[in-house]
Amino acid sequence: MYEFKDEFLTGIELIDREHRRLFEIASELYELKHEEFIPDKYDNIRHILEQLRDYTLTHFEHEEEYMKSIGYKKMFTQLTQHNALRETISNWDLEAIDENQDEAIEEMLRLITDWLVNHILNEDKLIRE
Repeated sequence: MYEFKDEFLTGIELIDREHRRLFEIASELYELKHEEFIPDKYDNIRHILEQLRDYTLTHFEHEEEYMKSIGYKKMFTQLTQHNALRETISNWDLEAIDENQDEAIEEMLRLITDWLVNHILNEDKLIRE
């Protein structure tokens, strides 16, 4: 289960609200991983992946607009990291996901966990400072 805790708060209401939603999407994927009564999870994975992709793109747009509006000095670093994740999410191979569903869920969870924890704590929390 993924839980948004106070340590992830940036103090920027819109960004915090969107980060909470990303945690919810990650939690859906985690719950799917542990769902024993769905033998073929492909449709569920695809649905969650679409949510993740669409919401991440929207979130990045909002976050980048905010950084631009305050003249954030480390914006280039953020943009580089955002673009790398955009590319990764956009290039997930749906055929490979279908063939190795459990492995795909694990890979997605590793990426999401790393991003949510490391990026928010080490990058996004600095935006306000």
